[in-house]
Amino acid sequence: MSTVFINSVGSVSAQKTFDGTTFLEEVAIYNDTVIRVIDPDYKSYIPPAAARRMAKGIKMSTVSSNTALKEAGLERVDAIVVGTGLGCIGDSEKFVSAIIDNKEQFLTPTRFIQSSHNTVSGQIAMAIGCKGYNFTYVHSSISFESSLLDALIQLKNGEASNVLVGGVDELVDHHVDTHRLIKHIKAEPVDSSQLLQSGTEGCVMAEGAHFFVLSNQKQTSTYAELAGVRTFNTLSENKIGEKVSVFLSENGLTVGDIDLVISGNNGDIAFDGYYQTLADDLFGDTPQAYYKHLSGEFDTASGFALWLAAKIIKTQTVPDVVRLNHLQAPKLKNILLYNQYRGENHSLTLLRKC
Repeated sequence: MSTVFINSVGSVSAQKTFDGTTFLEEVAIYNDTVIRVIDPDYKSYIPPAAARRMAKGIKMSTVSSNTALKEAGLERVDAIVVGTGLGCIGDSEKFVSAIIDNKEQFLTPTRFIQSSHNTVSGQIAMAIGCKGYNFTYVHSSISFESSLLDALIQLKNGEASNVLVGGVDELVDHHVDTHRLIKHIKAEPVDSSQLLQSGTEGCVMAEGAHFFVLSNQKQTSTYAELAGVRTFNTLSENKIGEKVSVFLSENGLTVGDIDLVISGNNGDIAFDGYYQTLADDLFGDTPQAYYKHLSGEFDTASGFALWLAAKIIKTQTVPDVVRLNHLQAPKLKNILLYNQYRGENHSLTLLRKC
């Protein structure tokens, strides 16, 4: 089967990642419980009249997908696969509110049309004239990994040559209020640089959009090989090491072959133990990094992790701001990503230098 390459990346996040010219040289520090993206100049990508009607998630995705396509030197792709936990929840909220406020009368269909989860993939397809495979995965906090798996299978089997894969989620007030109520968001603001020392339950919630062109053809812009993806719905802490070892073995590697582990620690004292168990038991002698102090937590935050890992392999540098320990690898050939949310939806993603 074909090798799958990450040929380009695009990111809109809580850091200044949208232009792609720098790699965490300037880091935004937050002291809050909810953080929003640093908005690019949307007028440079979207006509102002159209942008006014677009949900935040669509605008973020338009920028990050355009960035990825441009870097890959493509105008069209064979398929578009998007993962999202919430879709265009802002328009969903506005449509339901309009139903209540107008007593179910005189409703315009615009908000309803734009509120579906597959609006993002559809908008991108219409913008670039892609009439191929178009699919959206709504699998909670493994939505992005599900889209990666879909693209990986298509490319390995030769069903497509270039696939645009993305993950996107936006913040809206009602969703934030709900998560505050059930205590999934931290009760007090946290300095993002001290996130893992907060010692409190809950996360710092955020938003973002990350897109990648995956291909079975290597080119000059290629970042890394996407070697494997695996997801698990539930796992106990004492089973993580076993599953990781099996995953690595399936890809012809051992624990000693991993040059960097990137973990999804989000500062929630109730669930970060999963990462600590893996760090202590299996990867005690391996360089480690984390990222949610930069991106915040959301269903497709692992898209930021893939962006980070791809950049690290291509530049062969690990920014100090993401280091979890002081160990350094002489080379950065194999990078493992591990993520979970509140003890569920565990994912493993393996990148390899090519």
